[in-house]
Amino acid sequence: MRAVMDGLGRASHVDFRIDRQGLLMRGARAAQLGLLGALLLVGGATTQGQTQTLAALPDASAAIERGGSAKPVSAWNDFCARYPAECAVDLKEPTTLTMTPALWRTLTAVNRRVNGRIRPVVDQDHWGVVDRWDFPDDGMGDCEDYQLLKRRMLVERGLARRALRMTVVIDEIGEGHAVLMVRTDRGDYILDNKTNAILPWQRTGYTYVKREGQDGLAWVALNGIASPVTTANR
Repeated sequence: MRAVMDGLGRASHVDFRIDRQGLLMRGARAAQLGLLGALLLVGGATTQGQTQTLAALPDASAAIERGGSAKPVSAWNDFCARYPAECAVDLKEPTTLTMTPALWRTLTAVNRRVNGRIRPVVDQDHWGVVDRWDFPDDGMGDCEDYQLLKRRMLVERGLARRALRMTVVIDEIGEGHAVLMVRTDRGDYILDNKTNAILPWQRTGYTYVKREGQDGLAWVALNGIASPVTTANR
């Protein structure tokens, strides 16, 4: 307790212990509010980061249903005789890839790059045969050649070949066509030389016939329909 003089010269008594207690309480309250604000900022940043990550991913797809075993087109067997490592199945590799923004950017970049740099030409004009699967190292090729190059480039970037499956479909004009199916934990997506858009398999408009197996050299049937004799296409 201490006496002080007021404005009229009169003494008054102020309890500084009470005043100090009030200051301490106000300080504690300010600290609590500051901590709460910081937590809200961190929570907001986390939510925003999660939203941005989800926005960078494609819409979730679904895994295509498979049937029994199927024979590949004969041109695939010829390709495997020339490039056996391209057809081997490494059972230590995963059967699906984890879809991340980085993976999606890689798929998009490779799909766009190959589509833009290869000149389309049918096998008869290119190789002198009706159907041949090969790498378009001379800058020319048809559908399967585009996809084989994409797969090779993706494997070079560290992706598991076992999750990148060559696939035979019937296209929008009823012809045989080859695409690359990328199997992920968000579903199966299609890389195609006809478009730079990477689509879920069920949104391509194609009828799916068969694809490479993931457990051995045999292919697997997809929709149980007759296979095209060749995949020569635009």
